[in-house]
Amino acid sequence: MSKKRKRISRRRLAGQRVLAHVATHHLETGEYKPVTAARRFIAEGGLVPPALLNVRRNEHTTDRFFWGEKGLFSAQYAEENHFLFPSLRTIVDSIGEDQLFEGLDLASDDWEEMEEYEYAFV
Repeated sequence: MSKKRKRISRRRLAGQRVLAHVATHHLETGEYKPVTAARRFIAEGGLVPPALLNVRRNEHTTDRFFWGEKGLFSAQYAEENHFLFPSLRTIVDSIGEDQLFEGLDLASDDWEEMEEYEYAFV
């Protein structure tokens, strides 16, 4: 039997398009865990958010992190909730929603969803 392919949500696809315009850094874990290696790289390099970090754990596994205004997040979380990050909103505004989200239905609804959150933005 063939394996059924998982459908990627439009919201995540929109987030992937936004994150494609963020600076990406590649690093090895060395003797540290992936999150620790990413935090050390940020501290030593003085990285300014937003940034994507690809941390290579071994020859088969790479962990992806998003360095945002309020801390380090998984890249998948940032893709799915890109509308919560003000720096990503700045990128969308500079490129233009129409151009960036062309071909995706309901991509603009995610930005309106941000107003529903009552807690502080991430």
